[in-house]
Amino acid sequence: MNNLNPSVLAMRDTGPSPEAQITRDIVKRGIIAAPALIVLSSLIWGTAGAWSSAYGLGLVLCNFIIAAGLVATTARISYALMMAATMFGYILRLGLIALAVMLVRNEPWVDLLALGLTLIITHLGLLFWEMRYVSATLAFPGLKPVMENK
Repeated sequence: MNNLNPSVLAMRDTGPSPEAQITRDIVKRGIIAAPALIVLSSLIWGTAGAWSSAYGLGLVLCNFIIAAGLVATTARISYALMMAATMFGYILRLGLIALAVMLVRNEPWVDLLALGLTLIITHLGLLFWEMRYVSATLAFPGLKPVMENK
């Protein structure tokens, strides 16, 4: 066996982390959308809706940050670990979101409909918004390069 060919399970990524770059961009867009989302929730559900929307948005952004951190960190160790962290990390993150909702569900500042809709809409909305800016090529992994007009 040739020692120069690493095992598939031992292969790892030593390059830049496009996950972190994309997640920073998602968080930036989430912060941009936050005031409009919170005001809209306030108009529909009142103060409890605004607080619930802010809490839900915080959960969504933390979820994206944790997901990117898991992938970026484990990819540097091995691809096999990255795949396991992605699969089990998804289950763990869903559990953490469920726990975060369960802990506050009976609080007076929480409107569960506003919180639930915020969780669903912002997860999907931020991902669809980000699709416009992600490069789907190996030449530019991560965000599309910005072309300057000369």
